[in-house]
Amino acid sequence: MTNIRISFIGDSLIAGTGDPAFLGWPGRLAKAAAARGHEITCYNLGIRKDTSANICKRWRAEAEARAAPGQDNRLIFQFGVNDTKDENGKLIVEPEQAIAQAHEILGEAKTWLPILMVGPPPIDDETRNTRIMDLSARLNALCNELGISYFDSFAALGKTTAWLNAQRAGDGVHPVAAGYGEWAALIERWNAWRDWAP
Repeated sequence: MTNIRISFIGDSLIAGTGDPAFLGWPGRLAKAAAARGHEITCYNLGIRKDTSANICKRWRAEAEARAAPGQDNRLIFQFGVNDTKDENGKLIVEPEQAIAQAHEILGEAKTWLPILMVGPPPIDDETRNTRIMDLSARLNALCNELGISYFDSFAALGKTTAWLNAQRAGDGVHPVAAGYGEWAALIERWNAWRDWAP
């Protein structure tokens, strides 16, 4: 079986905020892969409130500090929900800027290490969800352009009541443990992930 070092880079939803087990979906993915016999080192580089702009500034240095020479180093990104917030009636990050920053991040990452992109999920806010759905579609198109596998979390989780219930049991953005479990279970069945950890 494979020995993989994965840096999970993103915001509070990659950090697992709201999960009393502190696993989020990355920890659950790593545990499931380990149960199949893989040796996984999981580096969680999620930071609360981070937007694509914040991640654009920090991801490379943080990932480089964890990439060991001669090892199977990989990257998984997930961000976007914070880009859709507004402050004083203005979006924190306009969609065009978010995609430009995502292009910079993913384009550079792809030339360095194997990568996957997990899209932003729906939250318990219909106004924000309209923006998240649009951003997810743009990110999907960008990943297609760059030849990067994209997991459409918005579409996948939007079909499950378990996700919505877990968010409502949390703070409306961050689900309780069951929500992260649902998200991880869906990613577990994603061919791109199973190619990494069969």
